Formats: sequence, C-alpha cells, structure tokens
Amino acid sequence: MRKLPVVSGEKLIKVLSRLGYEIIRQRGSHVRLRKSTAAGDHNITVSLHDELAKGTISDILSEVSIRNSVSKDALIEMLQEP
Repeated sequence: MRKLPVVSGEKLIKVLSRLGYEIIRQRGSHVRLRKSTAAGDHNITVSLHDELAKGTISDILSEVSIRNSVSKDALIEMLQEP
C-alpha cells in the first residue's frame, strides 16, 4: 500500500465527489456526503480541517474502497493528483 498523503477536508471531498458522492448537509466544520450503491446508501462525514489525521483518512478510504470496489491504492493516487 502507498503512503497516505497529507490532505485537507476539501481535497478529500473533491475526490469523493468524483466517485459520485453528493454533499447532503453541513453542520459547522463537518460535511456529510452520501452515495447510493447496490448495497444501499453509504454516508460519510468529513471534517473541513486543513490537515486530516492519517487514521481518519485511512478509515474513510477503507470504507470507500469496500463500497465502491476501488482499490485503496487507486484512491490514494487520486488524492495525490493536483
């Protein structure tokens, strides 16, 4: 597995949007995203911090990887694109 990059919440939301996730609401610095999949709706909450913790990024990417049949390495590559 590739090394996790340091990313902001905004960057992570942009990558998730490219995968079909839509922003459904925001409360303070937390943004809620949803995507309808064959297994049901998938909801994710992302903080709008300048730097997300590596554990937070890893957990979100793991869930997205499982629900969208995309490898975690491919998601990390998407995060590293300018």
